[in-house]
Amino acid sequence: MSILTAASPTREQVEGLVRAILRQQVGQGAPSNGHASVGQEYRPKVVVNISARHCHLTQEDVDVLFGRGYQLTEMKRLYQATDFASNETVAVVGPRQRMIPGVRILGPCRKFSQVELSFTDAISLGIDLPVRLSGDIEGTPGCLLVGPKGTLELKMGVIRAERHVHMGPKDAEYYGVKHLDRMNMRVESTCPSTLEGLLVRTHPDWKLEVHIDTDEANCCDLPHASKVTLVKA
Repeated sequence: MSILTAASPTREQVEGLVRAILRQQVGQGAPSNGHASVGQEYRPKVVVNISARHCHLTQEDVDVLFGRGYQLTEMKRLYQATDFASNETVAVVGPRQRMIPGVRILGPCRKFSQVELSFTDAISLGIDLPVRLSGDIEGTPGCLLVGPKGTLELKMGVIRAERHVHMGPKDAEYYGVKHLDRMNMRVESTCPSTLEGLLVRTHPDWKLEVHIDTDEANCCDLPHASKVTLVKA
Protein backbone atom coordinates (compact mmCIF):
# COMPACT_ATOMS: atom_id res chain seq x y z
CA MET A 1 0.00 0.00 0.00
CA SER A 2 1.46 3.31 -1.03
CA ILE A 3 1.14 6.54 0.95
CA LEU A 4 0.81 9.78 -0.96
CA THR A 5 2.45 12.80 0.71
CA ALA A 6 2.06 16.42 -0.31
CA ALA A 7 5.19 18.05 -1.57
CA SER A 8 6.70 20.69 0.77
CA PRO A 9 6.04 24.25 -0.44
CA THR A 10 8.97 26.07 -1.89
CA ARG A 11 10.48 29.16 -0.25
CA GLU A 12 9.02 31.33 -3.04
CA GLN A 13 5.53 29.94 -2.33
CA VAL A 14 5.85 30.63 1.41
CA GLU A 15 7.03 34.19 0.79
CA GLY A 16 4.17 34.79 -1.63
CA LEU A 17 1.64 33.51 0.92
CA VAL A 18 3.05 35.76 3.65
CA ARG A 19 2.95 38.81 1.39
CA ALA A 20 -0.68 38.08 0.47
CA ILE A 21 -1.66 37.86 4.16
CA LEU A 22 0.15 41.11 4.97
CA ARG A 23 -1.54 42.92 2.09
CA GLN A 24 -4.93 41.77 3.34
CA GLN A 25 -4.19 42.92 6.91
CA VAL A 26 -2.93 46.32 5.79
CA GLY A 27 -6.01 46.82 3.62
CA GLN A 28 -8.32 46.13 6.59
CA GLY A 29 -6.49 48.30 9.10
CA ALA A 30 -7.70 51.79 10.03
CA PRO A 31 -5.44 54.69 9.12
CA SER A 32 -3.70 56.61 11.90
CA ASN A 33 -5.83 59.76 11.48
CA GLY A 34 -8.87 57.91 12.81
CA HIS A 35 -10.86 58.12 9.57
CA ALA A 36 -12.07 55.13 7.63
CA SER A 37 -9.70 53.78 4.98
CA VAL A 38 -10.34 53.99 1.25
CA GLY A 39 -13.49 52.11 0.32
CA GLN A 40 -14.92 52.18 3.85
CA GLU A 41 -17.56 54.48 5.30
CA TYR A 42 -16.15 57.85 6.39
CA ARG A 43 -16.04 58.11 10.20
CA PRO A 44 -14.68 61.39 11.60
CA LYS A 45 -12.40 61.46 14.60
CA VAL A 46 -13.66 64.01 17.14
CA VAL A 47 -10.84 66.12 18.58
CA VAL A 48 -11.68 68.47 21.47
CA ASN A 49 -9.14 71.13 22.39
CA ILE A 50 -9.28 73.49 25.35
CA SER A 51 -8.92 77.08 24.23
CA ALA A 52 -7.04 78.80 27.05
CA ARG A 53 -6.93 82.60 27.35
CA HIS A 54 -5.16 84.17 24.38
CA CYS A 55 -5.21 87.13 22.04
CA HIS A 56 -5.03 87.97 18.35
CA LEU A 57 -3.34 91.20 17.28
CA THR A 58 -2.97 93.35 14.19
CA GLN A 59 0.56 94.06 13.00
CA GLU A 60 0.07 97.71 14.01
CA ASP A 61 -0.70 96.68 17.60
CA VAL A 62 2.29 94.30 17.63
CA ASP A 63 4.43 97.28 16.63
CA VAL A 64 3.15 99.27 19.63
CA LEU A 65 3.68 96.46 22.13
CA PHE A 66 6.95 94.97 20.83
CA GLY A 67 8.56 97.67 18.70
CA ARG A 68 8.13 98.88 15.15
CA GLY A 69 8.49 96.12 12.56
CA TYR A 70 8.51 93.30 15.14
CA GLN A 71 7.40 89.90 13.80
CA LEU A 72 5.74 87.22 15.90
CA THR A 73 7.87 84.08 16.27
CA GLU A 74 6.37 80.62 16.13
CA MET A 75 6.49 78.44 19.27
CA LYS A 76 4.29 75.62 17.91
CA ARG A 77 1.68 74.96 15.25
CA LEU A 78 -1.89 74.51 16.39
CA TYR A 79 -4.20 71.66 15.35
CA GLN A 80 -5.45 73.84 12.49
CA ALA A 81 -2.16 74.22 10.65
CA THR A 82 -2.97 77.75 9.48
CA ASP A 83 -2.49 79.07 13.04
CA PHE A 84 0.34 79.00 15.56
CA ALA A 85 1.05 79.83 19.19
CA SER A 86 3.78 82.46 19.31
CA ASN A 87 6.59 82.86 21.81
CA GLU A 88 5.28 86.35 22.59
CA THR A 89 2.91 87.15 25.45
CA VAL A 90 1.28 90.27 26.87
CA ALA A 91 -0.27 91.24 30.19
CA VAL A 92 -3.99 92.00 30.25
CA VAL A 93 -5.13 94.66 32.74
CA GLY A 94 -8.79 95.20 33.63
CA PRO A 95 -10.71 98.09 35.18
CA ARG A 96 -10.03 96.81 38.70
CA GLN A 97 -6.32 97.32 37.97
CA ARG A 98 -5.88 93.58 38.30
CA MET A 99 -3.59 91.91 35.80
CA ILE A 100 -3.28 88.55 34.08
CA PRO A 101 0.32 88.18 32.88
CA GLY A 102 1.62 85.88 30.16
CA VAL A 103 -1.41 85.85 27.85
CA ARG A 104 -0.27 84.06 24.69
CA ILE A 105 -0.52 85.73 21.28
CA LEU A 106 -1.72 83.49 18.46
CA GLY A 107 -0.50 84.11 14.95
CA PRO A 108 -0.46 85.06 12.22
CA CYS A 109 -1.54 88.67 12.70
CA ARG A 110 -5.17 89.49 11.90
CA LYS A 111 -7.14 92.47 10.64
CA PHE A 112 -8.51 93.06 14.15
CA SER A 113 -7.22 92.72 17.72
CA GLN A 114 -9.16 90.51 20.10
CA VAL A 115 -8.65 89.07 23.60
CA GLU A 116 -10.39 85.78 24.46
CA LEU A 117 -10.90 85.07 28.18
CA SER A 118 -12.97 82.69 30.28
CA PHE A 119 -15.71 83.94 32.58
CA THR A 120 -13.44 83.20 35.55
CA ASP A 121 -10.72 85.41 34.05
CA ALA A 122 -13.26 88.17 33.44
CA ILE A 123 -14.55 88.10 37.01
CA SER A 124 -10.99 88.48 38.28
CA LEU A 125 -10.35 91.45 35.98
CA GLY A 126 -13.74 93.07 36.55
CA ILE A 127 -14.88 92.83 32.93
CA ASP A 128 -18.48 91.99 32.00
CA LEU A 129 -17.78 89.63 29.10
CA PRO A 130 -20.20 89.04 26.22
CA VAL A 131 -20.27 85.65 24.50
CA ARG A 132 -19.34 86.28 20.88
CA LEU A 133 -18.19 84.51 17.76
CA SER A 134 -14.56 85.31 17.04
CA GLY A 135 -14.36 88.54 15.05
CA ASP A 136 -17.73 89.85 16.24
CA ILE A 137 -16.27 92.54 18.49
CA GLU A 138 -18.45 95.59 17.82
CA GLY A 139 -19.72 97.00 21.13
CA THR A 140 -17.55 94.72 23.30
CA PRO A 141 -15.47 95.95 26.26
CA GLY A 142 -11.79 96.79 26.04
CA CYS A 143 -8.75 96.46 28.28
CA LEU A 144 -5.15 97.58 28.65
CA LEU A 145 -2.43 95.44 27.04
CA VAL A 146 1.14 95.69 28.30
CA GLY A 147 4.08 94.51 26.20
CA PRO A 148 7.85 94.76 26.58
CA LYS A 149 8.08 97.94 24.48
CA GLY A 150 4.79 99.72 25.11
CA THR A 151 1.19 99.68 26.28
CA LEU A 152 -2.00 99.66 24.25
CA GLU A 153 -5.48 100.69 25.30
CA LEU A 154 -7.76 98.31 23.45
CA LYS A 155 -11.08 100.13 22.97
CA MET A 156 -13.00 96.91 22.28
CA GLY A 157 -12.39 93.26 21.51
CA VAL A 158 -12.46 91.42 24.85
CA ILE A 159 -14.84 88.45 24.57
CA ARG A 160 -15.64 85.03 25.87
CA ALA A 161 -15.48 83.00 22.63
CA GLU A 162 -18.62 81.08 21.75
CA ARG A 163 -18.11 77.32 21.92
CA HIS A 164 -17.75 76.02 18.38
CA VAL A 165 -16.65 73.19 16.13
CA HIS A 166 -14.40 73.49 13.07
CA MET A 167 -15.28 71.21 10.16
CA GLY A 168 -14.22 70.34 6.67
CA PRO A 169 -16.78 69.54 3.94
CA LYS A 170 -16.72 65.75 4.53
CA ASP A 171 -17.29 66.23 8.26
CA ALA A 172 -20.26 68.53 7.66
CA GLU A 173 -21.73 66.02 5.22
CA TYR A 174 -21.28 63.18 7.71
CA TYR A 175 -23.13 65.03 10.49
CA GLY A 176 -25.72 66.57 8.17
CA VAL A 177 -24.89 70.15 9.15
CA LYS A 178 -23.83 73.35 7.42
CA HIS A 179 -21.99 76.54 8.34
CA LEU A 180 -23.52 78.30 11.41
CA ASP A 181 -25.73 75.32 12.37
CA ARG A 182 -25.76 74.16 15.99
CA MET A 183 -24.58 70.89 17.55
CA ASN A 184 -24.54 69.33 21.01
CA MET A 185 -21.58 67.50 22.51
CA ARG A 186 -21.99 64.71 25.05
CA VAL A 187 -18.97 64.14 27.30
CA GLU A 188 -18.68 60.86 29.22
CA SER A 189 -16.39 61.42 32.20
CA THR A 190 -16.40 61.57 36.01
CA CYS A 191 -18.71 64.58 35.50
CA PRO A 192 -20.82 63.50 32.51
CA SER A 193 -22.24 66.54 30.75
CA THR A 194 -23.84 67.73 27.55
CA LEU A 195 -22.63 71.04 26.13
CA GLU A 196 -25.35 72.47 23.93
CA GLY A 197 -25.35 74.91 21.06
CA LEU A 198 -21.86 74.49 19.59
CA LEU A 199 -21.63 76.74 16.56
CA VAL A 200 -20.61 74.96 13.35
CA ARG A 201 -17.89 76.68 11.35
CA THR A 202 -16.81 75.16 8.04
CA HIS A 203 -13.84 75.68 5.74
CA PRO A 204 -12.34 73.47 3.01
CA ASP A 205 -8.95 73.38 4.76
CA TRP A 206 -10.15 72.67 8.32
CA LYS A 207 -9.92 69.44 10.27
CA LEU A 208 -12.67 68.40 12.68
CA GLU A 209 -11.98 70.13 15.99
CA VAL A 210 -14.13 71.34 18.89
CA HIS A 211 -13.05 74.42 20.86
CA ILE A 212 -14.27 74.98 24.42
CA ASP A 213 -12.72 77.21 27.06
CA THR A 214 -11.10 76.28 30.38
CA ASP A 215 -14.27 76.80 32.43
CA GLU A 216 -16.26 74.46 30.18
CA ALA A 217 -13.50 71.85 30.13
CA ASN A 218 -13.24 71.89 33.93
CA CYS A 219 -16.99 71.58 34.48
CA CYS A 220 -17.19 68.33 32.47
CA ASP A 221 -13.73 67.01 33.48
CA LEU A 222 -12.71 66.82 29.83
CA PRO A 223 -9.12 65.64 30.54
CA HIS A 224 -10.55 62.39 31.95
CA ALA A 225 -13.29 61.89 29.36
CA SER A 226 -13.74 58.35 28.07
CA LYS A 227 -15.97 59.29 25.15
CA VAL A 228 -17.12 62.41 23.31
CA THR A 229 -20.06 62.40 20.91
CA LEU A 230 -21.29 65.13 18.55
CA VAL A 231 -24.94 65.29 17.44
CA LYS A 232 -26.91 67.82 15.43
CA ALA A 233 -29.01 70.06 17.68
